Amino acid sequence: MQRAVNDVNLDIEAGEFVAVLGHNGSGKSTLAKHMNALLIPTEGTMLVDGIDTARETKLWKVRQKAGMVFQNPDNQLVSAIVEDDVAFGPENLGVPPEEIRERVDKALEDVNMGAFKKKAPHLLSGGQKQRIAIAGVVAMKPQCIIFDEPTAMLDPKGRKEIMAIIDELHAEGITVVLITHFMEETVNADRLIIMNEGRVLLDGAPAEVFKQRDLIRSVNLDVPLMAELSFKLRELGVKVPDNIITEEKMVEFICQ
Repeated sequence: MQRAVNDVNLDIEAGEFVAVLGHNGSGKSTLAKHMNALLIPTEGTMLVDGIDTARETKLWKVRQKAGMVFQNPDNQLVSAIVEDDVAFGPENLGVPPEEIRERVDKALEDVNMGAFKKKAPHLLSGGQKQRIAIAGVVAMKPQCIIFDEPTAMLDPKGRKEIMAIIDELHAEGITVVLITHFMEETVNADRLIIMNEGRVLLDGAPAEVFKQRDLIRSVNLDVPLMAELSFKLRELGVKVPDNIITEEKMVEFICQ
């Protein structure tokens, strides 16, 4: 029997932005579901803010601390009106009605969807639906949000909008765990983890991890475009710093 996640030993600190990369079947989504107790370890221990996720009496507490946004927003929307959907989580937490109103309004503003609060979710675009799904999690005020491939079903514009929101939430102090297969979405993370066959292959700052181009390619992944351009320029004799993995850094280097 092959384990979906095998011998993974990680500590994620409060306030970190951790991106997790891996091909299909690498174990990254399974790991994500363990982080808010949608899955329970058959061996080993998963702790969320010191709480063992295997303790059934603590599951509600775990899910208050670690919220989760999934790939398909249609699977997360439960109400016929946007603001009712965002209010669903806080209502189930027993938050007083006046506070729910405040949380819903703030969460919708956080995702730039305040003007749509009276709309029906099914009339929105995929990217807008995903923003509503994020608002529903934000309204519950978790310490950590796990994003399980939140942009996989979106077009490039929608992906960019969702990533901007994730960056803003992280800037506000929320711990972010981003599961993705888009290389470019990892470059602004504090830390990058690459998984393969249920194990951690690489773990470190993105610029350091992407130096391991040959190892990354050996597991059917690639490096971001700017990292690849840096490699090519160095092969041609151009003295490009090996920490350039974003367009901004590349432009800065070229213009100096």
